[in-house]
Amino acid sequence: MSRYLRRHEASAYLTKTIGVPCARTTLNKLAVVGGGPAFVKFGGRIPLYSIEDLDAWAAERLTKRKFTSTSEYSAS
Repeated sequence: MSRYLRRHEASAYLTKTIGVPCARTTLNKLAVVGGGPAFVKFGGRIPLYSIEDLDAWAAERLTKRKFTSTSEYSAS
């Protein structure tokens, strides 16, 4: 069974463990408008995030290519 994190814990996990800065308020907004990590609800109200889903979401958002300057990024 997966370990689930509350939204504030998911934010801390992304920021401290993976190194991807993501505020709790950002996760709140993405849960409404879409584009955030997958989550389940406990008791119909409490959003919970699995570590696997957080890892997958962060990996999807990272570019596949490495850059040496910002001008190189805007040209691609």
